Formats: sequence, C-alpha cells, structure tokens
Amino acid sequence: MTGSPRIVLASASPRRAELLRRLGLKVEISPAEVDERHLPGEDPRAHVERLARTKAETVARRRPEALVVAGDTVVVRGGVVLGKPADAEEAVAMLLSLAGREHTVLSGIALCGARGTVSAVGRATVRFRDFDEREARSYVATGEPMDKAGAYGIQGMGGALVEGIEGDYYTVVGFPVVSFIELLARAGWRYAYGGLEAIP
Repeated sequence: MTGSPRIVLASASPRRAELLRRLGLKVEISPAEVDERHLPGEDPRAHVERLARTKAETVARRRPEALVVAGDTVVVRGGVVLGKPADAEEAVAMLLSLAGREHTVLSGIALCGARGTVSAVGRATVRFRDFDEREARSYVATGEPMDKAGAYGIQGMGGALVEGIEGDYYTVVGFPVVSFIELLARAGWRYAYGGLEAIP
C-alpha cells in the first residue's frame, strides 16, 4: 500500500464533507442510495452501524480503488429512534419531545477499502433547554432541521437549543472524528495531518 488513497464519501452530507476537509483531506462525494428504514426490533446502535457499513460497501462496489467513508446518525429519546423529519410538523413534534430533556445521539461510521470494512459507533448525550412551540416553529421555519436526525443541527442555529453535552461533539454533528482516526489504522492508514500514510 503506497501513496495516499482516493477518499470517497458515501454521503451527500455537507457536514461530513466539511469535517473531512477540515482535517486537510481531499474527498470526492458519491452518495449511496440505500433503504434507511429501521428494521423491526433493531437496536439503535446496530441500526446506525449497519447503515454506515451498507452505504460504504454499496459505493465501494463501484469505486473499488478508493477508501470509502460512510456514516449514519440517529437521535434516541426514551428508546424511540428519531431520524430525519418527514415534514415541518414532524420536525416541530420532534423538537418539542426533546425540549427540557436529555437524549442520546448515535453516529455510525464505516470505512471500506482494500482490507475490507471496519466500523464503529460514536455516542453522546445532549440536553436541550426548555422552549415552547412558538420557538420550535420559528427554528423549523429556517429549514435547517429538515435534513437532520432529531430535527436539529448543533453546529448551526440549533446550537441555541442545547444546554449541555456529554461525550463527543463531533458525534452529534454526525461524524465522530476520533472513531474515524482509529478506524483508519484498522484499514491500514495513518492520519498524517493533511493526508494519509500507509501503515507498513
């Protein structure tokens, strides 16, 4: 294994792409079209890891020369999985169900390359301050919540709803950076601050 691999992100998420670029990595975007429905009785952690692996492997079949990176994120409240809202009303309902309470964010991440597929799941606990329906609707009207698990983006205007966080901030954004660095080593690569080096 020589030279830096071609990195392909199996996601249309601008947040994941931006985080990879902030790490100094050049990345191509090739979204995976997969069924993201929750399987009956599926544990939320198993759900996000399965989807991350499926996305990575789907894109790797058409890009076998690349190191494919994929992720999936859900919000879990009281055992209920909250994915992306279907419409504005569902987004408002999700936000109100989180107001003044703690919830868990799980982000699965997978890498697929010459050594096969490796994966991990990041976890964080987020607490929202209390707010009312007027404020929830005001936030939803910005459009920001509509493509995000749990109907909020901590790195954007949704950060105004957050009272505290325990765990990895980047897990809440949707791309657990530390897990990514650790997975790179299992995939045969070392992060070299602006690029990747092959591990002998």
